[in-house]
Amino acid sequence: MDGQHSEKSQSDTTADRTSSAMSQNPRAAQRQAGTRGNPEGDAPCPASHRISSPISRSMKDLSCMKVPQDPAHRDKQAHPTTILLCKSRSSQAALMPKEHKMFMEEAYNAAICFKMLRDLNGSDPLHLKYIIKKIKGMAYRAPNLVLETIHDYLVDNPEISSRHKFRLFHVLEAVIEASNSLEEAWQKSFMQLALENMTKSTELEEVYQDAASDVLLAICRHSWRMVAQHLETEVLTGVFPHRSLLYVMGILTSNEAIFNEGEKACWEEQLAQLAVKSVQFLNTDMWSKELLLALTKPDRTHQEQPPEKAFLFIYYGLILQAEDNSTTVRTHLRTLLDTSHQWPKQREGIALTIGLAAARHLDHVWAVLEQFGRSTPIKWSLHSFCLKGRVRRALTLHLCPRCGQNAEDLQWKWASSTILLSYGQMAVRAKAHILPWVDNILSRMVFYFHYSSWDETLKQSFLSAVLMLVGAVSRNEGAHSYEFSQVSELLDCLMVLMEKEPRDTLCTPTRQQTIHIISSLCKLRPPLDLEKKSQLLSTCLHSVLALPLLDVLEKHTCLFLEPPNIQTLYNKTSSALDQLLQSFIMQSPTTDELHLLLSHLYPWLASEKAQERQRAVDRSTALLRFLSHSHSLDPKEDFRRIGQLVGMLGILCQDPDRAIQQSSVEGLGHLYQLLISQTARAAPMVNAQAPKQLSPASVDGAPVWSSGDQKTAPPTPPEMTFPKDHIFQLDSSQVIKEVMKHLTKAELTDLIWTAIEGLGSASPFRVQAAADMLLTTIREHGAKLETVANLGRAIHLQLCSVCIPQAKEKALHAITLLAQNHTPELVATFLDFSVPLDSHAFCLWRALGAEQPVSRQVLAVLLAWLQERALPPGPRDGSPQPKDKPCPRSLAAMNMLHELQFAREFKKAVQEAFPQLLLALLAQLHYTLELHLPQEPHLPQEPLLPQEPHLPREPHLPQEPHLLQEPHLPREPHLPQELHLPQEPHLPQEPHLPQEPRSALEPQPGHEAPEAMPSPHSTSLEALKSLLSTTGHWQDFAHLELQGGWKLFSTIDTYPQGVSLLARAMVQNHCKQIKAVTSQLLPNLQSKEARERKVAILILTEFLYSPTLLEVLPRQAALIVLARSLRDPSPEVRVLSLQGLGNILFHPEKESLLRRQLPPFLDGFFQNNEQVVVQVMGTVSDVLHRLGAHSAAAQSLGVAINARSFFDDAGPSVTPSPRDLQERDGIRAAAMALFGDLVAAMAGKELSSLRTQVHQSMVPLFLHLKDHCPGVVTQAKFTLYRCAVLLRWRLRHTLFCTLAWERGLSARHFLWTCLMTHSQEEFGIHLAQALSYLHSRHRHIKTWAALFIGYTICYHPQAVSQMVSSVDTNLLFSTFEDLKKDPEPSIRVFATRQLYFLQKVAARP
Repeated sequence: MDGQHSEKSQSDTTADRTSSAMSQNPRAAQRQAGTRGNPEGDAPCPASHRISSPISRSMKDLSCMKVPQDPAHRDKQAHPTTILLCKSRSSQAALMPKEHKMFMEEAYNAAICFKMLRDLNGSDPLHLKYIIKKIKGMAYRAPNLVLETIHDYLVDNPEISSRHKFRLFHVLEAVIEASNSLEEAWQKSFMQLALENMTKSTELEEVYQDAASDVLLAICRHSWRMVAQHLETEVLTGVFPHRSLLYVMGILTSNEAIFNEGEKACWEEQLAQLAVKSVQFLNTDMWSKELLLALTKPDRTHQEQPPEKAFLFIYYGLILQAEDNSTTVRTHLRTLLDTSHQWPKQREGIALTIGLAAARHLDHVWAVLEQFGRSTPIKWSLHSFCLKGRVRRALTLHLCPRCGQNAEDLQWKWASSTILLSYGQMAVRAKAHILPWVDNILSRMVFYFHYSSWDETLKQSFLSAVLMLVGAVSRNEGAHSYEFSQVSELLDCLMVLMEKEPRDTLCTPTRQQTIHIISSLCKLRPPLDLEKKSQLLSTCLHSVLALPLLDVLEKHTCLFLEPPNIQTLYNKTSSALDQLLQSFIMQSPTTDELHLLLSHLYPWLASEKAQERQRAVDRSTALLRFLSHSHSLDPKEDFRRIGQLVGMLGILCQDPDRAIQQSSVEGLGHLYQLLISQTARAAPMVNAQAPKQLSPASVDGAPVWSSGDQKTAPPTPPEMTFPKDHIFQLDSSQVIKEVMKHLTKAELTDLIWTAIEGLGSASPFRVQAAADMLLTTIREHGAKLETVANLGRAIHLQLCSVCIPQAKEKALHAITLLAQNHTPELVATFLDFSVPLDSHAFCLWRALGAEQPVSRQVLAVLLAWLQERALPPGPRDGSPQPKDKPCPRSLAAMNMLHELQFAREFKKAVQEAFPQLLLALLAQLHYTLELHLPQEPHLPQEPLLPQEPHLPREPHLPQEPHLLQEPHLPREPHLPQELHLPQEPHLPQEPHLPQEPRSALEPQPGHEAPEAMPSPHSTSLEALKSLLSTTGHWQDFAHLELQGGWKLFSTIDTYPQGVSLLARAMVQNHCKQIKAVTSQLLPNLQSKEARERKVAILILTEFLYSPTLLEVLPRQAALIVLARSLRDPSPEVRVLSLQGLGNILFHPEKESLLRRQLPPFLDGFFQNNEQVVVQVMGTVSDVLHRLGAHSAAAQSLGVAINARSFFDDAGPSVTPSPRDLQERDGIRAAAMALFGDLVAAMAGKELSSLRTQVHQSMVPLFLHLKDHCPGVVTQAKFTLYRCAVLLRWRLRHTLFCTLAWERGLSARHFLWTCLMTHSQEEFGIHLAQALSYLHSRHRHIKTWAALFIGYTICYHPQAVSQMVSSVDTNLLFSTFEDLKKDPEPSIRVFATRQLYFLQKVAARP
C-alpha cells in the first residue's frame, strides 16, 4: 500500500511506544511540547511553552527535512518549520535519563507536526505541497504520532476554515493509509469525524464531502466491516441515502484494493443482503423518485461516471433482483428505459441494472426489452423507415425535415445501443440460465446491428454486448451440449464490421475485440463450414495484415487529445489474430485444417509490401510455435501438404528485411520440430523434448524487434532470440535442407511448385530466392521427384518473366540437374512447347544438354521420338496402311534435332551421333514426302538459301583445318609514278569473304522469325543441311549445294538420286564417317520401316566405291547383305540391291570392259543430235564413276580435251553458221559436268597433262559463271570448285561460299584473285582466253571478260602492256565504251575508270 515505506526510522519502536501512551491521554503530549492550538489555526506557539531540552541527532535530521531549494523557497525564513533548541545537546545529553530523552524527542516531533498542520492554511501552493510532503514523510515513520497530532489539532481548533479542514482530510487519509494498523479508538474517532463531515455543506460542495468520504474509505482498509455496518444503518433509515454514502459504497464496490483476499465476496454478500432489505423502498414514491432523479442527474463529465452513480445502478439492479413482484420489476425497468439514452455511461448503467435484474427475472426482463424495442421512439431511431415517415414526424414536432434536431432525438438516438448492452449484461448475470436464450438474444443483436443508425457508438455497444454474451457462454460448462443457430448470422455481422473498419487507421480496439469474438464463436456448435471459415479468415487477415506501417498509423492520431498507443494496440490485435488461428486448429487438429489456415496466409507471404510479409510470416511462425509446443495435432494425421509452406518461408529467408529473415528461419525451425514430433508420436515413441524458451517478447506478445511494426532495434543479438535447439543454430540454407529431409515426394513437389511460382514474381529478391530454392531442392532431391514433366512445363512458362540473369542461370542449372535422372520425361515435355521454338524454350534445351552424358541421351530420346511417326496415307509396301495425321512430337523432335545442331552444348554429341542422325534425317525426309503435306514455295536455286532459323545460335563456321592460317591475298601492286591517276579505278584491297549458308551460321542480328511455320519437309531438309555444315562435312554440303542437289529431295521420285548424290559426295571427299555410317546402316537393312531400308541400301550401294568400306564390311559380307536384300518386301530395295550386286567390286572383269568402251563414247560427242551428245557425255561420267578407284587414267587426257572443247560448243567463230548460232546449252552443261567428274575421278593422281587441261579450263569456267543458261552456270560453279580442289587452292571453303551465294564486284574480284594467285605461270594463257571472250555474243560473258581484263590491267599493267596488241587494245576501248552504258551503276563506274586507266597504259612508250 501507499502507506508503507521501505525504510524504517531509527525511532519507530520508541515512537510507537510513546504514541500508545499518548493515545490514552491525547492532549498530554501537546501540553508537554508547549503547543496549544489556535482557534484560527494560524497563531504561533507561545514562547513560554517552547522546549529547550536536547534532542538526538537522528530526530533532528527527521525534523529538519528540507525540500530542494528553488527561487520560491529561498526567502521563506519568515515561516520557520522547526523549533530551535536553546541549550547545547552535548552538555545535556549525558545528564538526561534515557526515557526522558525519548519523551522529549517525541514531544519535539509532535510540536513540529502541529506547526506543519497549522501551516496548511497557507495560500502558497508550493509551500503547501512541501508541507504535505513533509507530513506524509513523518507519517511513514511515526504514523500514530501524526494521527494523534491531527486529532488534537482538529479538536482544539473546531473553527478552522473548510479549505483548511479539506487539506487536513487529505493528510489524514494519507496517514491512515500509511499505518500498518489502526487502533480501534482511532477508528471510531476518525470514522465519526468522517461521517459528520461527509454530509456537511460547505462552499467546497462535493469536493469537501468526497475528502471526508476518502477518510472513511481509508479506515475501511483497516476495518471495513465496522464502516459497512454504519453505512447500512444510514441507508436503511428509509430516507434516500446521501450522495456521500453512495460515493463510499461505490468505491468499496469498484476498488478491490481496499479488501484483503476473500473479503470482496463478503462485501458483495453484505451488499446483496442490503438490497434485500431495501426492497421495501421500491413502493415508496418519494424514495423511488429520488432514486430515479439521482440516476438521471447529469454527470460533471459524460466520459466518466461518478462512483455514487455507478453504485446506484448496481444497487438498483440488486434491489430489482431481490424483488418478488414481477409487475414492480417491469414497471421500474420500463421507467428506467424511458429515461435519456444520450450519454454512454448512462446507457452502460441502465444495461447493468437490467442485467442484474435479469439474474432472477429473465423472462420479465426479456419481455420489457421486447416491449421497449417495439415502442415508437425506438422505431423512429431505426433507419429502416422511409423518409416519408420522418417528414411526417418532423411536421408533428414543428421541425424542419432537413435540419433541426430536438432533445428528444438525442434522447432516443442511441436507445438501441442501450438495448444491445442490456442483452450483454443479461447474459453475464443470468449465467447458466442464459443458454436457452442465446439464439433469441443473438437474433435481436443481429437485428439492431442491421437496422440501427450505424455509428461508432452503436459499433462499440454491439461489440461490448457480444463480448459479454460470448464470454458468458464460453464460461458455461453446458454450452457444448447446445447448438446455436444464430452464430452464422452473427459472424456475418462481425465480418461486415471488420470490412467497415478504415483500411489506413488503427485507433480503437475494434479489430481486436471482433477477432476475439470470432475466436470464441468458432468454438460453439454447430461447427463452421469450410466456406464460412474461409470467409472469416480472409476478412480478418486482410483487416490486420493490410494495415499501413505503424509510423503511418501514428500520423493519423497526431491530432487526438489522448492518442492511443499504436504499438500496444497493434500488438494486441496481432495477438488476437494468433489466437483466432490457434482456435481454429484446436477445434480441428488436422493437417487439412492447418493447410486451410496456411493457404490464407500464403498470398500475404508473397506480398510486395514488406510490412505485410512481415506480419504474415509472424503469424505463420506463431502458429507453428503453438503447434510445436502444444502437440495438438492428431498423431494419426499424416503431416502433409507443407511443401508450399517450406517454399514460402525458404524464399522469405532471403528477404531484404532482416526481421522477416529471422522470423522465417524461426518458423522453419518450429516446423522442423513439429515434423520430428509428429514422427515420434506416430511411431509411437517418446515425445520429442519440448523446445526451449522462445525469443523474447514484449508485454503485449509481440517480438522485441521488427523492421516494420516495431520501432526499436533488437536488444540482444539474433542468435540469442531463438530457442537453444540445434536447428535454430543453423543458417537458413542449412535449416531448409534439414526440413527437406523430412518431406515426402509430394511435399517436395509442392515445394518446387512454390519456387517455380516465385520465379514469376515482380520482386527481384523473390525471384532470386525462388531460383536458389529451386536449385537447392533439385540438387538435393531431384532424383526422387515425380511429375517432372509438369515441373518442366511450368519452368518454361515462368522463364519468360525472369529478368535477373543470375536467377535465370540457376533455374536453367536446375533443369540440368533434373535432367540427370529424368531426361526422357523432360524431352517429351519440352517437345510439346517447342513448335514454334522461342528463345526461352531453346535455353531450356541448352540447359538440358549442358552435361555431356545427358546431351547424348537427349539426342537419343529425340531420335526415338522422331521414329514415332504416324502411318503415311498411302500403301508403300503393298499392304494397306491407315491414314493418319503426323505425330506432333515426331515433327517437334525433327525441329529440335535441327535447332540443337547449333547449340554449343550439343556440338560434341551431334558429332558423335552423326551416323544415327544422318540416317534418321534421310528417313524423315522420305516420310515427309510420303505424307503429301503442303510445302513452302520453292526458292530459286541460285542462291539456295536454307530456311531461316528461329533462334540465335552459337556461331559456327565450318571450315578447313588450315583456313585461319591462310596468308592474306595480294594487295594492289605498286604502279609507276606516271600511272598513279587522280581517279584510280575502285578495287577492293582485300577479297570480301562471303558468308556461309544460313543453315550453317547463326542468323543475322535483327532478323525476325518467319510468321509462317515451315513445313515438316523443309525443316527436315534444313536439319540435314545443318548436320553436314556443323559437323565439319562442309565439302559434302558443297557438293550438293553447288550442283543444286537439294532439289532432288523435293519429290519422292527424285529422292533416291538425292541420297545417292550425298553418299557419292562422302565417298569422293573421303569422309571419315563412312565406316561409322556403314556400321549404323547395316541394322537398318533389317528395319520394319521400308523407308529406313531404302535409305540404307541407297547409301550402301554408293559406299561400295569407297575402299574404306572394306574395313567394316568385307567383300563377302557385303555380297551376303546385298543378296539378302534381294528378298526385301519393297521392290525399290530389291532393285537397288541388284544394282549394288553389279558393282565392279564384285566383278573385277568389268574394269577392262568399261575402259574399252570409252573411245567409242568419245566419238559420240560429235553427233548432230543434242540429246544424243548429252546422253553420251552422261554415260562417260557414269563409266568414270563406276570405275571408281580403277579409273581410266590413260583415257583421261582425251576425255578432258573433248569435254573442254564443248564448253563454248560452236565457240566464238568469226563467221558462224546458222546452226552455230543455235547454241546447245545442254551440251555445254553436260561437258562441264563431265569435266568435273573426270577431275574428281583423277583426284590424288599426279597427271601433268590433265593439270594443264585444268588450268586452261579455269578462265572459260570462270567466265561462264555469267552464262545466260542457269544449268550451265550451275555446272560451271561445281566444276570450277572441283578444279580448285584438284589444284589444291587455299581458302577453298571461302571459294565455295562465294560461288554458292555471293554476287557483285567484290565476289568477282575475289574469284579473279584466287585464279591469278594460284596460276601465275598461266598468266598469258588466261589473258589471251579472256581477250577472246570479248568477241562473245553474250553480253554478260563479254562484260565479265572485260572485268577480268580490267582487274588484270590494274594489278599487272606492265605485263598487259607487253602482251596486248593494238587490235586488242582497240577492242578493249570499244568494250569499255559499251560498258559505260551498262544498266548496273557499279559496272558503269568501273568502265569509266578503266577507260581512263587504259588510256594511260596505252600511252606508255
